[in-house]
Amino acid sequence: EISARSIDQLKIDFEKHLVYLENEQIHLTPLEYSLLSLLFRNIGKVLTTQNILKEVYGINYGNDTQALRKLMAGLRRKIERNPSKPRYIMTEIGVGYRLVDE
Repeated sequence: EISARSIDQLKIDFEKHLVYLENEQIHLTPLEYSLLSLLFRNIGKVLTTQNILKEVYGINYGNDTQALRKLMAGLRRKIERNPSKPRYIMTEIGVGYRLVDE
C-alpha cells in the first residue's frame, strides 16, 4: 500500500492522515479527509456519487447528494485556489467526481 501520493502541489499522507497544499499542512474534517483519500486511492477514475456516498458516509446514507455537494464544496474551498475553476477535483456532470491524475 502506498503511504503518500501527490498531484502537483497537493499531497496526502495516508499513514499520518495529513494533507498538504504547497507544502503547508491543511486542516480537513474527518469526512473531508475520507472523501479526499477515497479520490486519491482512485486517482484519474470517475467515482459515482452513489459510490462516494457509500464509501464516505456508509451504506445507510442513501441518496443524500446534497450532503455530498456541501462536503465537496467545503473540501474544494480548502484545496482549490479557485473553487469555481477546480484544478484537482473535477465534476463529471450526472455521474460523480474525479481527481485529476497529473
